[in-house]
Amino acid sequence: MKKIFFLLLFTISFTLTNAQEVKTLTYFQNDTLKLDLDLYLPQKKMNEKIPLIIFAFGGGFSGGERTSEKDFGIFMAKNGYAVASISYSLYMKGKDFGCKGTLTEKIKAIQIGVSDMWQATSFLIENANKYNLDASKVFISGISAGAEIGFQASFWDYKLMNLYKNNLPENFKYKGFIGGSGAIQDINLITKEKAMPMLLSHGNSDETVPYNAGSHRSCPTNASGWLILFGSYAVYNHMTDLHKDVELITFCGGGHEFSGYLFHQGQQYVLDFVNDVLKGKKFESHIIIPSDKKGKDSGKYLFCE
Repeated sequence: MKKIFFLLLFTISFTLTNAQEVKTLTYFQNDTLKLDLDLYLPQKKMNEKIPLIIFAFGGGFSGGERTSEKDFGIFMAKNGYAVASISYSLYMKGKDFGCKGTLTEKIKAIQIGVSDMWQATSFLIENANKYNLDASKVFISGISAGAEIGFQASFWDYKLMNLYKNNLPENFKYKGFIGGSGAIQDINLITKEKAMPMLLSHGNSDETVPYNAGSHRSCPTNASGWLILFGSYAVYNHMTDLHKDVELITFCGGGHEFSGYLFHQGQQYVLDFVNDVLKGKKFESHIIIPSDKKGKDSGKYLFCE
């Protein structure tokens, strides 16, 4: 019986390791900082470049690990996509990222994280041929703080906000954005020209990152760490006004605990999204997931009653 069990375990392990290849690469290094990424690659296909999804973990810019979503990397690699899960600078480690923190420090943490994301993107584009990646089909994604990085990296002025050497190709644009409980600082940065297809998910009672327009961590306006953000629902409405492709999944009564849904239970949504984008399909949808949970602000939204 033991022999059968170990044989089965070996077979499962062999199947997983052969379904994709995982490479740990250093994408940035200087005298004080070394940043790595884990690149999940599907089995090689002859003469076919691989679309890429770059992922940033959550953790309030003070914690988290790039290995936390390895199941997502494995799932997407099995389905023909490369995933680069990146480490980035945790500038707020040991600092207050909440209401008693300093606004300028919070902005700086985001800017550093975004610059790291751009650096990782540049590295992967420069090495696209080496890993058989399609540099014209690069998606960006993240959870919570990672989704905030994704939003700003997609729409901030690269030449103005980048803290490192400007080395992304001229007129580079991500192919699409996948965000779990994220938000953008200035919704007006999403213009008709800059908009890209989006898949978003969010709990409508999230008190950490606002679901609609609101303050980060629900801070009062007189707090030193007060920061206005535009969450997934605000972005969804803005995108529909622009007649751009967007899909939102709302968890009625849900809080920030749903931030990782797309990369855990909802991986199929991500796969369908990237497939549809690459096929040129048009879409606009709002998927409402009801709940008995009555969180803060639940009553504001008729679709949750």
